[in-house]
Amino acid sequence: MVRDKKLRTVVMHDPELDDQNTIVRYLLYSNQFETEGLIYSSSMFHWKGDGKGTLFHGESEHSNFDLGPISSWRWDEGSRFIEEAVDIYAEVYPNLSVHAEGYPAPDALRSRIYEGNIDFPGNISKDSPGSNLIKKLILDDKPGPLYLLTGTGQSTIGRALKCIEEEFKHTEQWKRIYHKVSKKVIIQSFGDQDGVYENYIFPNWPGIEFRQMATTIWGYFARQVVLKEDRHYLSAAWTRENVSKVGPFGEFYVVWGDGKQMHNNDITDFFGFSGVTVEQLKELGYSPWYGNVEEPGSWISEGDTSMFMNLLDNGLDGHVDASYGGWGGRNGKDVDPDGVASKDYSSSCWFGAAQRDFAARLKWTVTSKYEDANHQPIVNVVDLESNIVRPGQTITLKGVVKDPDGDHLTGRWWQYKEAGTYPGEVELISIGESQNTKPKYTYPFNVPSPSSLQIAEMTRDEIEITSQFTVPTDAADGQTLHFILEAWDNGDNPLTSYKRVVLTVAR
Repeated sequence: MVRDKKLRTVVMHDPELDDQNTIVRYLLYSNQFETEGLIYSSSMFHWKGDGKGTLFHGESEHSNFDLGPISSWRWDEGSRFIEEAVDIYAEVYPNLSVHAEGYPAPDALRSRIYEGNIDFPGNISKDSPGSNLIKKLILDDKPGPLYLLTGTGQSTIGRALKCIEEEFKHTEQWKRIYHKVSKKVIIQSFGDQDGVYENYIFPNWPGIEFRQMATTIWGYFARQVVLKEDRHYLSAAWTRENVSKVGPFGEFYVVWGDGKQMHNNDITDFFGFSGVTVEQLKELGYSPWYGNVEEPGSWISEGDTSMFMNLLDNGLDGHVDASYGGWGGRNGKDVDPDGVASKDYSSSCWFGAAQRDFAARLKWTVTSKYEDANHQPIVNVVDLESNIVRPGQTITLKGVVKDPDGDHLTGRWWQYKEAGTYPGEVELISIGESQNTKPKYTYPFNVPSPSSLQIAEMTRDEIEITSQFTVPTDAADGQTLHFILEAWDNGDNPLTSYKRVVLTVAR
């Protein structure tokens, strides 16, 4: 699935293994984005220094180790993991293009790699090629939002905004420019890793939307929140079979015990070791902050992946509003199967579907024929007369699902109660051929708990899924009800597609 209009993105990374893994996934989905920039940027965890030996006297991760002023931290000269990732992308580009339209030419991506504000954490005192690019993109006249996606600090963004402020603040254009920037820019970030958002961006640009995309499920501590039925997606067996063994991207992807280290003598990066204990790591001079040693070949982290997951064109429309939710989580809590409201569950509930989709796209990289790989079902909602509904009105939700590979399909409608503003549940009733409230097999993964389980299980490659409900009579004017049409195929790694319907109550 590809939108009619791609979302414009700028992606910022610092050189850490989870960023390297994140960019692998991003490039596999790059057909869905208008990637305007791939920018190296600094954070409190990684900064290059100015190359002149200038000592940094401020706070960063190095301070936790009682190290005095230093000239750089966890950033080797010649770090080029973004270029390396794009070089691999160039190798697999012909195969990827067989399986989906819209993948950008490798040279186009290479031309968009920039160095941002990487000297010192939080430093927005001077321009960089990356900040100049962001400034240019913010000020251009292309319609729609500009998504600034950062798994590092905000310094490159902060410098771009400060440069705009310095250039226009005392001119007649300032009011127009300020409004334009505030409306256009959406920052999706894994936290505020250098204090620039708190200290500069928010106080001076409060109208810019900042979406906090930090999630546990995509990071180093995923094992603490992963659902029981999804634990195997972190295992060495699944990761080796579906990631590490699959082409050059799989080899590039960093896993436990693979012997890789992104920086020389990095005391915080001990993940390449295998067959050692935490105490032995300490004896070797490492700081095993993770507190454990996992099975060789298993998942480590893609900590920054959540910054773009809600922009994916999977039908969940997570980009529309931070409250909608999607594969990158939601700015609220979802009720888990035990009845507990949890922000972790609002992201972990999608993990299995996202991992299977990732595995499919990795297989695309080594598969030159369309018919030899699996592809996502195509989901559409039909015959919905209006998204405005009245209390007491009976609404029919009808979806049509097709599979491009001819696979058998299964699907259902469910209410995403937490994403809507109407606080209650509605009773969804399956009608017609889709009625099957007792499925013959175990549902392959979990999602936010629906009020009831209506599943259509068909033995053909096109199905209709229809449910009805009555709009609650106590629904207030302006309240919303969210419904998800979800369908998956029966491939070895079942692929899932969605369509969200948002209904607004008008009394």
